[in-house]
Amino acid sequence: MLKTLLKQVKEYKLASFLTPLFMVLEVICEMIIPILMAKIVDDGIGFNNPNGGSMGVIFRVGAMMIVIALLGLFAGLGGAYYGSQASTGFAKNLRKAMFDNIQTFSFANIDKFSTSGLVTRLTTDVTNIQNAYMMTLRMAMRAPASLIIAMVAAFTISPRLASIYLVAVLFLSVLMVIIMNTATKYFKQVFEKYDKLNESVQENVSAIRVVKAYVREEYENDKFKKAALNIYHMFVKAEKNLVMISPVMSGTVYICILLVSWFGAHMIVSNELTTGGLMSLLTYCMTILMNLMMLGMIFVMLTMAQASGKRIAEVIEEKATITNKDGAVKEVKDGSISFEHVDFAYNTTSEEPVLKDINLDIKSGETIGIIGGTGSAKSSLVNLISRLYDVTKGSIKVGGVDVRDYDMETLRDQVSVVLQKNVLFSGTILDNLRWGDKNATEEECKRACRMACADEFIERMPDGYNTEIEQSGTNVSGGQRQRLCIARALLKKPKILILDDSTSAVDTATDAKIRKAFAEEIPGTTKLIIAQRISSVQNCDRIIVMDDGCVNGFGTHEELLKTNEIYREVYESQTGASGDADFDQAG
Repeated sequence: MLKTLLKQVKEYKLASFLTPLFMVLEVICEMIIPILMAKIVDDGIGFNNPNGGSMGVIFRVGAMMIVIALLGLFAGLGGAYYGSQASTGFAKNLRKAMFDNIQTFSFANIDKFSTSGLVTRLTTDVTNIQNAYMMTLRMAMRAPASLIIAMVAAFTISPRLASIYLVAVLFLSVLMVIIMNTATKYFKQVFEKYDKLNESVQENVSAIRVVKAYVREEYENDKFKKAALNIYHMFVKAEKNLVMISPVMSGTVYICILLVSWFGAHMIVSNELTTGGLMSLLTYCMTILMNLMMLGMIFVMLTMAQASGKRIAEVIEEKATITNKDGAVKEVKDGSISFEHVDFAYNTTSEEPVLKDINLDIKSGETIGIIGGTGSAKSSLVNLISRLYDVTKGSIKVGGVDVRDYDMETLRDQVSVVLQKNVLFSGTILDNLRWGDKNATEEECKRACRMACADEFIERMPDGYNTEIEQSGTNVSGGQRQRLCIARALLKKPKILILDDSTSAVDTATDAKIRKAFAEEIPGTTKLIIAQRISSVQNCDRIIVMDDGCVNGFGTHEELLKTNEIYREVYESQTGASGDADFDQAG
């Protein structure tokens, strides 16, 4: 894990090196100050000088103290500056490394982590690592260095009194290790709860219109409150284990001060210790124990960061389940599609595959309709063509070549998919359309919109093609969003066009216009149209009837009416020729 994370320090190695260097310099300056104070007390004021004090010593040593204090201030500022630069830069690189790797993920990888889990790792977990890295560079170097130097200085002044500090340090160190081991397991669980909280927020905000339409605000509030309470309870459990650290440390500090004062006073009386030496020892006492408390805080932060670090490393180290082969094919010859004994399961451990023994042969330029009941695996079937998932068994060929042998960018450029869930991004309509082809001219965009019947509503908008689309396309209707997504897919000029129930929100007249435009404008493109309406597919060259992950029928509209019971019953129900059959009712 550490090796994976520290690789992302990259260009911030110098800042990461300079930060602890400045912190050590600051500590050295701070440790010199008590020694100079002792000299002023003993020689300048003259507590241990029979000839009295010396103003010369006071001015000379005082000037040295000012110079060293200023040097310490400069070192502290340098440590803060470079520490901030290193930690924020490290966090930036971690986010970029994760995001870059996420872009290579297949749908299977995304399913493994979940969207909300990835959001938590990119935000909360990285922030924890950033804070811990800052604390490690500054305090984790400063505190031990300060503690060690103060301990050495204390032993130099009086080994007997310094032994009190040593015992206190050993006692508190053992206590912190015991407490931190207990708290660690709770911090690991906290971030899993964060995933649930983010999932609740993401789902609620994206579906806020549905929530309001069904007056479910109170229900959603209760669900969010439960998720937030789960995090609260986990933190309380962890903090209960840590709550004893502060009072025990404070008590230890006061006991040390009392013991050093008591024994130190007796040693001054017997001339074993000077007054300035006792003052220095008390200063070192506070320094040692305060830095020990600081180490306790660092351990808390590092414990949280350890859990976050593992989650971040998982994303960075995750290997995409779908990758290019060496010598991948860079050209798709045509839009022919062949399924050869294809099985597919989303989970390799599943007992039953989603698709079972699919055999299809589709010619380039054909228009193929795909119909079937809910859960019949229509979307799963077309997702395999552009290799969004890999087959479990068998093979799929596009243009006569197995899709696993293609360069993925080449394949997906030639297999344009309008997914079931239509997504638009914030920006203008032209910006969204150019996702299909970033170099497309405005005229090319308009032509694609005419084919998708999107031009009619775009031209009625005040700014036309420069109209701003809000995030997720919330300022356009479902049918308008579908037509814009179809136009975007057409701009790729693909050899295969897949419409996954992409005209469900469009009226039948517009649906017919879109199909007519496809037939006239892109006759050489293979078109696969998933639909629930028979009218959307009955004029296709051939129609696939899916049922429970299998191909129940494959033929023309007329052939299926004669030979396929499911197709015939649904056709009769939708045209009013028969009872109430539907795709979700078996024939």
